[in-house]
Amino acid sequence: MPEIARLGQVSAQQTQRRGTPPSSLRARLRDDARLQSPGWILLPLRAFLGVTFVYAGLSKILDPHYLDSGSPLGVHAQMVHAATASPIGWLVSVSADHATFTGLAIAFGELAAGAGVLLGLLTRLAALGGMLLALSFFLTVSWTTTPYYYGADIVFAFAWTPLLLAGDGSVYSLGAAIRARVREELHLTPQPTARETLAARDAVERRVLLRSGALAGLIGGVTVLGGTAIALVRRTSTGATLTPTPASSPAGTGQPGEDDGSSTPSASSAGSGGVIAAASEVAVGAAKSFTAADGSPAYLLHPSADSFVAFSAVCTHQGCPVSFVGPGFRCPCHGASYDGSGQVTGGPARSPLAKIPVRVVGGNVVRG
Repeated sequence: MPEIARLGQVSAQQTQRRGTPPSSLRARLRDDARLQSPGWILLPLRAFLGVTFVYAGLSKILDPHYLDSGSPLGVHAQMVHAATASPIGWLVSVSADHATFTGLAIAFGELAAGAGVLLGLLTRLAALGGMLLALSFFLTVSWTTTPYYYGADIVFAFAWTPLLLAGDGSVYSLGAAIRARVREELHLTPQPTARETLAARDAVERRVLLRSGALAGLIGGVTVLGGTAIALVRRTSTGATLTPTPASSPAGTGQPGEDDGSSTPSASSAGSGGVIAAASEVAVGAAKSFTAADGSPAYLLHPSADSFVAFSAVCTHQGCPVSFVGPGFRCPCHGASYDGSGQVTGGPARSPLAKIPVRVVGGNVVRG
């Protein structure tokens, strides 16, 4: 026995000489165990989903075309188009009749879900909201995506599942801080014990829920009021032209654009005689949105001083409205891109944008 004790002392002395005291080893083991907890494992997922949904909500609120019912990039146009193929088309059509309310609800829903998981405030409820939003996007915007895994919305719907089941694990969590404060006020131990009564646990949960809800309501109220004001002001301050036009304007008697004989199909809305805009309204290099004869969104472009061209704004991939990002177009749904002649330059689209024949008559650009 003395020999065993002596060997133990030697081992401890060798460990200390190596600069790794036993207390440090215990600390490392404790840290490793903590990193195995659900809260730490789910932290990267919380950060990704939170930042992504906050960004998505803010981008909608700050987008001047989002609430514009006359813009092909607005939420109204997107809902009207999605309703034609969605399995919940009837619900989407009803929502489109109240596009401003629906659009703001979507934007603030994304903000609430993202902020909730980032702050650890009502995390499971925020995860449920994020899952329902992603599922609604899958049933509308991404429903016709083939194969289904090309659409990101179904992936987001399932990505919320771990946070819905496990919450934030009390890691970097406002909810956990509120719970600790409540337990301190009730003179309870930081963690529940087997001797703790059911009444005490109910009191803790009730106070935590009330305080978390009040804090979430305060943050949400300020965000909704400020965000709604910003969104409405930006909507009313924008005009019909989507790209700022240079100071100089082309002459009103410019020559009509001519078909270059390419294989680009003509849109079914290409009627004749309808005035799109005065030729002087669209400067060289700029674009103007308009509504085609069948009610679909379209763009009129002025690529050079003596020509005008027009294209349907319906993406040939899954039908989302494209945006003009001069000198070409880009689809915000799945990333398809087109050049100024409507030809595909990137993304999942395979066919060019449908061309709408136009000509200049008496200083006006008309269909035909």
